[in-house]
Amino acid sequence: MAFTLPDLPYAHDALASKGMSQETLEYHHDIHHKAYVDNGSKAIAGTEWEGKSVEEIVKGTYDPNAVAQSGIFNNASQHWNHTQFWEMMGPDSTGMPGELEKALTESFGSVDKFKEDFAAAGGGQFGSGWAWLVKDSDGSLKVTKTENGVNPLCFGQTALLGCDVWEHSYYIDFRNKRPAYLTNFLDNLVNWENVASRM
Repeated sequence: MAFTLPDLPYAHDALASKGMSQETLEYHHDIHHKAYVDNGSKAIAGTEWEGKSVEEIVKGTYDPNAVAQSGIFNNASQHWNHTQFWEMMGPDSTGMPGELEKALTESFGSVDKFKEDFAAAGGGQFGSGWAWLVKDSDGSLKVTKTENGVNPLCFGQTALLGCDVWEHSYYIDFRNKRPAYLTNFLDNLVNWENVASRM
């Protein structure tokens, strides 16, 4: 079963007033994400992974000891990552639900401290990768970062929030200012209702 590029859950220009331009979404979704879908579909064709879910492929092809992950893993994982990323943002977020605010405060001391830790993880990721808020297998909330396409599925964690810190995610709008992109993501782009629903 080939991968399918999901539609954005909003128009390409829906996040422009919040700091993510139509041009960024056209390049990021329509070109970059589509490439992961197309290349991943080709890579799994005729293999044991054809017909498996994206989650099964990510978990089954991740090699914690590899210097570089396989083409199947990289494309499947980036397809999964981006599918979540689009849903984790939105133009109409009405604020952070109380249950999420309580959980973040209990885990990090305050929502502001969570944001500080998340931005530090994304800003401190050398090269390409992702920053994550995860629910660990013991139920605790943690901020993590991963290189390239690696994601929380690889570690048995639930991804509550992820931010793409590959340059293609922010360079059109923020040039080389990754910290400004991360701050804008947390303050203006996150769909906190979606994050809460993943808990």
